[in-house]
Parts: sequence; C-alpha cells; structure tokens
Amino acid sequence: MFGKILIIVLFIFIIMMIISSIKIVNTGYVFIVERFGQFHRVLEPGWHFTIPFADYVRKKISTKQQILDIQPQNVITKDNVKISIDNVIFYKVLNPRDAVYNIEDYKSGIIYSTITNMRNIVGDMSLDQVLSGRDRINAKLLEIVDDITDAYGIKLLSVEIKNIIPPVEIQEAMEKQMKAERDKRAAILQAEGQKQSEIARAEGEKQARILKAEAEKEANIRRAEGMKESQLLEAEGKAKAIEEIAKAQADAINKVNRAIIESGTNETVIALKQVEALKEMANNPANKLILPNETLSSLGSIAAIGEMLKGKKE
Repeated sequence: MFGKILIIVLFIFIIMMIISSIKIVNTGYVFIVERFGQFHRVLEPGWHFTIPFADYVRKKISTKQQILDIQPQNVITKDNVKISIDNVIFYKVLNPRDAVYNIEDYKSGIIYSTITNMRNIVGDMSLDQVLSGRDRINAKLLEIVDDITDAYGIKLLSVEIKNIIPPVEIQEAMEKQMKAERDKRAAILQAEGQKQSEIARAEGEKQARILKAEAEKEANIRRAEGMKESQLLEAEGKAKAIEEIAKAQADAINKVNRAIIESGTNETVIALKQVEALKEMANNPANKLILPNETLSSLGSIAAIGEMLKGKKE
C-alpha cells in the first residue's frame, strides 16, 4: 500500500516538473534565462522547455514601444529665469541581454540621462530661445541620450517636451506683451482698411469723373454730327429747289420758243422774247448767269432792235 502511494506521489512530482519546465512566451515579450546563475539564452515568443532547478527566468522584457513620462523639472536658463519643463520619451528595447546585464534599471538610466542633458542644453539658451526652440531641444536630447542608451540595448525613438512653464511674473509680462502686439496688429489692420477704403473711394470718384467727361464728349460729338447732318440736308434741299426752279424756267423758255416757232414770229420778236426771258432769269436771286462775250454782243444788238421796235410802236 505504501509503495503505491509513493509511486503516485512520484508520478505527480514528475508531472509537475514537466509542467514547470514548459515556458510560454507571449508575443511582444522575451525571457532572459539563466542556468546555474549565468546567462544561458533569450526565449523568443512561443513554447520552450527548460531544465527544472537548473534554468531560471531572470527577467521578462517587453520588446514593444514603451513610454516614459518624466515629471516636471526646474531648469535655469542662460538669462537666469527659472522654468519648469516636463518630457515624454518613446523608446524600444533592441537588446534584452544588454538591458538586463549592462545596467541595473534601464528606465531610471533613461530618465536621469534625459534630465541631466536637458538642463545642460537649456542652460545655454535664453528664455525666448527655449520658448521658440522646442524642436531644437528635442533633437539635441534625442541625439545625446540615444548615444548613452546604446550601451544597454535601448533605442530612443523620440523625445518630446510636453510643457514649458515660466514663472508667474514672466507669464503676466508675456500676456501683456501679447496683448500689446494684438492691439498693434488690430490698429495696423484698421489703418490699412481705412487706407484701402479711401483709395477705393478716390478711384470711384475718378472713374465717375472720367465717365462723365466721356459722356459729355460723346454728347458733343453727337450734337455736332446732328448739326452737320441738318446743314447737309438743308443745303441739299436748297440745291434741289434751285435745280427745280432752273428746270421750270428752262421748260418755260422752251415752251415760249416753240410757241414763237409755231406762230411764225420773225427773228426780231424772237430776240425780244429771249431778252425778256433772260431778264426774268436775271431777276431771280437764286439764278446766276454766266454768258460768253459773243452772247453779250448779241444781247447788245438785240437791245438795239428792241429800242427801234419800241420807237415804232410809239
């Protein structure tokens, strides 16, 4: 009976030893295993068998990206202004063995290295440079601290400044300065707006005067063209009237000549009729007679004949 119990106990012990020898590593972690107190190997994610009582898991290391939030630290600038700065550090363990055996606590090493070098960097800068140079401070811190953490297998991904808090009196002075700047910009914008408004108004008045002058010029041109057209029409009317009168007189003379020819009147009467017709034509102010010298001598003869006939009638 005792032997059976011993066998059962031994069997349970063996089962427990087998179970304890199985190590399961989750994704994102590695195990540092020591054998008889010395580093043996690094267990990657998955199932692993170890030797009970010989192998010991020294530490579980996360290989995921990790974050360190550094509490606000008091720092003195180059111009002796005491400010408070807090940082956030993003890092990743690349060599778990170095992270365990090269430093006691790699997180504390990252924090103190960052704080010390941040004080050195900010101490060489004025307050204005610190407030406007966050990116430059972050880049310098990342470069310096990353070189330090390489020794214990840590890779710094980025160093970010969360807040920069100057003293209360500095904050009040900065607020006053910002208010003055805002008031100044507002005054400049208002003056610029008034200037633009006056320029626009002057341009509008100028355009109005130009348009008015162009309208008056166009009206004068149209008025002159109207007068010109009216005078042309009037001159054409007068010319047509003179032409009609001349035609009527020419028709009258032709009718008289035909009547004389048909009645058989002698040349003396014809000459007298011609003289009378010429006299009528000359009496009209719209008629102008241009006679050659031969016609004038004939008219003289005709006039003499007329005088003779008039004497006979008397």
